[in-house]
Amino acid sequence: MASPLLALPGAVAGAGVDAAVAAHYGSFNGEQRTLVSGDGFVDLSHRDVLAVTGPDRLTWLHSLTTQHLTELAPKTWTQALVLNPQGHVEHHFHGIDDGETFTAHTEPGAGAGLAEWLDRMRFMMRVEVALVEEAAVCWRPDPPDSGAAGRFTLVPRTALAAYADAVGPPCGVWAYEALRIARGEPRLGVDTDARTIPNEVGWLGSAVHLDKGCYRGQETVARVHTLGRPPRRLTLLHLDGSENRLPEAGSPVELGDRTVGFVGSSARHYELGPIGLALIKRNVPVDAQVSVQGVPASQEVVVDPEVGLHVRPRLG
Repeated sequence: MASPLLALPGAVAGAGVDAAVAAHYGSFNGEQRTLVSGDGFVDLSHRDVLAVTGPDRLTWLHSLTTQHLTELAPKTWTQALVLNPQGHVEHHFHGIDDGETFTAHTEPGAGAGLAEWLDRMRFMMRVEVALVEEAAVCWRPDPPDSGAAGRFTLVPRTALAAYADAVGPPCGVWAYEALRIARGEPRLGVDTDARTIPNEVGWLGSAVHLDKGCYRGQETVARVHTLGRPPRRLTLLHLDGSENRLPEAGSPVELGDRTVGFVGSSARHYELGPIGLALIKRNVPVDAQVSVQGVPASQEVVVDPEVGLHVRPRLG
């Protein structure tokens, strides 16, 4: 569903999975600076939203996901994953509970699959799961000295224009993506593949609670965390800016004549220049220059290749 904010002056629609929201409103570099200064907001109303209601919702979600949710405080945002039995990531969502409903949002097009899987897991639990089309996701930056990048908020879709008037200026998804990539935060289905485990992409701690009870796929997460050495590591690529192009998502990352991984999302950062996130084999030397579609790139560590913990500051 196309965002009503695409009707704002200067709005240019995104592409691919982000086509329903604005890529920018005239200056994606200026919009990055606006967000870094703590102003503005980003329209992410194309993300799928679902609601889980019922008295058993938090204990039920706690048992199914990687996150500790039984004692989640009201109006506190969290992240969680759903893994398959082998520990590979199937779903990633952000969520918040208001004391009666747990509302989650996930990647565009992924909500129906998540809702269907959750619905199959209800059994005798007193819960209900439903997609919520009338809710829209927005993101607002925190103040520069707060120690955090920003936070999500939920807005009635019919109130998006009024919200933009109240908290603007609106900033496009290109600006948001550039800052997200610089923070080293992966996006499911773009920076991950069907074999991704949480330890490879820095989701330990933020989306995986290492001290909670058992859940599907926990054995893999715990074993790799205990023994170290995840098979791959999320890496920030600093791309050669002499060519005016960004690599296509999914393109191979090469070291000499060897394919050592793939690139996911990429963007032009207002300070760092062209950057991208890549999943690369753990044993590739960090100081080795790699290439993507013929474009040379240097590496910057995002996830510790030994323990799988995020090491890059999460500020953009």
